[in-house]
Amino acid sequence: MATTQLDSILDLNTLEQYISAIGAGTLLKSVVLFEQLMPEYVSSLVKAEDADDKDTLCAEAHKFKGAAGSVGLKRIQQFAQLLQHSEEANWDADHKTWLAEIVEHAAKDLQQLKAYLEAKA
Repeated sequence: MATTQLDSILDLNTLEQYISAIGAGTLLKSVVLFEQLMPEYVSSLVKAEDADDKDTLCAEAHKFKGAAGSVGLKRIQQFAQLLQHSEEANWDADHKTWLAEIVEHAAKDLQQLKAYLEAKA
């Protein structure tokens, strides 16, 4: 994958800083932990949406944003960032799209992240 395309998925700057500080192998261990938790994060978002529970959806999106950002998942973090702010004018119109983007891309983006780190380890 081209670096510019990868940069839209992963926070390459942050990842490179992490790699130089703690090493790709150590970071990969954190990514594996995130991988184990991710289905629960995504499920919580979907359940909150299905229950039409805006407060829970925003709270879960906030947690997911932080977790995704901590391992360098840029695209997922950006959609979760949008999803957590229900006070924004376009939230009602767009939040279902943002959630769908998270659901669609989370697993694939995580695999890209793992491949990137494995190549650096």
